[in-house]
Amino acid sequence: MKIIDKYLCKNFLGPFFLTFFVALFVLLMQFVWKWVDELVGKGLEVSVMLKLLFYAAISLSSMAFPLAVMLASLMTFGNMGERYEIVAMKSAGISTRKMMTPLAILTVIITIVSFLFSDQIIPRATLKLRMLLYDIQEQKPALNIEEGVFYNGFDNYSILVGKKMPDGETVKDILIYDHSRRQGNTCVTYAESGAMTVTPDKHYLLFTLYNGSYWDETSSMGVNRNKRVQLPLMRASFDRQYKRFDMSDFSLNQTNADLFEGHSSAMTNKQLKEEIDSMKVQIREIENNTANNFFSNLYFYNNFVRNNEDFKKQKESQPLDLSTLPAEMQSRILSHAENSSRSYIMSMQFNYTDANYRTSFMWSFQIELQRKYRLAVACLLFFFIGAPLGSIIRKGGIAIPLVLTVVFFVIYFALSVIGEKIAKGSTMPVWFGTWLSSFILLPLCVFLTYHATMDTAVLSPDTYAKWMDKLKHSKLFSHKKQNENTPTMP
Repeated sequence: MKIIDKYLCKNFLGPFFLTFFVALFVLLMQFVWKWVDELVGKGLEVSVMLKLLFYAAISLSSMAFPLAVMLASLMTFGNMGERYEIVAMKSAGISTRKMMTPLAILTVIITIVSFLFSDQIIPRATLKLRMLLYDIQEQKPALNIEEGVFYNGFDNYSILVGKKMPDGETVKDILIYDHSRRQGNTCVTYAESGAMTVTPDKHYLLFTLYNGSYWDETSSMGVNRNKRVQLPLMRASFDRQYKRFDMSDFSLNQTNADLFEGHSSAMTNKQLKEEIDSMKVQIREIENNTANNFFSNLYFYNNFVRNNEDFKKQKESQPLDLSTLPAEMQSRILSHAENSSRSYIMSMQFNYTDANYRTSFMWSFQIELQRKYRLAVACLLFFFIGAPLGSIIRKGGIAIPLVLTVVFFVIYFALSVIGEKIAKGSTMPVWFGTWLSSFILLPLCVFLTYHATMDTAVLSPDTYAKWMDKLKHSKLFSHKKQNENTPTMP
């Protein structure tokens, strides 16, 4: 490798890794902001949060690769242009195309790495991420019993603590309502003081109550002479009592992976292709079953009606004349025809719904398959936008490159979403809708690369100033000026 190639790669790789992690951090913060309502108040351990962020970072890395490539290429060529290094290289006989060649090869390697990453690693991380998010959603909020507020975190129980001591365990004026019998506030426990502790395995919350009473109005039920319901009251006092509450719902349970393995984002390319082929076979079977149901409904018509002696003289192309048949035979034929039609319509509606359902699944698999290739190719597209644009504008630093990168990425992302939505609606082929954003950006890549390698001043302010001067001195403007200077007759 030549010295100049090493220099270019060194200038590119530094901003690439920096911007990759910056872009990944921004995407990760967007993910956290989206799920913040599900994460706050659950009492999650630090290890669980780190695991969640790790899986989310891997899942979002496919979007960070194109961002990093474009921003790094913009910064590399922008800094070189601002320091007049591009001019020096051109004076030494090194064209812009030769400067872009080693970085283009490096971008191809990054594209391959991005594709392999999205094919093998991201599906596994996405599966783990979905499982962990589901477990967090199903987990109850962290145990937090406050003073003077009823706590309903335990099923069928309401707990009120009058005062909590500084040690966090000793409590005063405890009131516990038991609603497990579904009869209202008929079972109540009160204690003057107590201790609130969690078992070492963190599976149970243990209340040790002192100097309290217990009321129960549901032990038996009767009706007096006035037909009024009687609820005998049972009351008991105690010096010490223990109550145990199950805390298994407050812990993070691990969901079975089979629940999420069928999602398209958790599959590799090979699995997606197998699912697509399987869906096509199933849809074809539904179509064949629909056709078979149609011909089976014609069995009575072909084997009973047309073989009847009374109908042999009638032409098959004409409607049947039932007036020559007995009333019983006419009723039988019409009843069977009505039942067959109703059965066939119901079968058609079911098959239509089933086919649409499976088709929508097939589209989601096809879109996910095309998305893996599209995001990898986006690295090349963004390089051939960033590198020529950086050599044209010749502005270093991170401010202008960052603004341009965000603008192009937002446009690309919006077009991708629009294309996928259109593809799901069967308005256009799935592959065309998924690649719509790439098709739109491709002419811009060719345009910028051509003008950068041909050293045309397409974005130079001087070029537009010359165009404006030519426009001002054109015949159109000179004609208008003469008309303005011509005096009008009174």
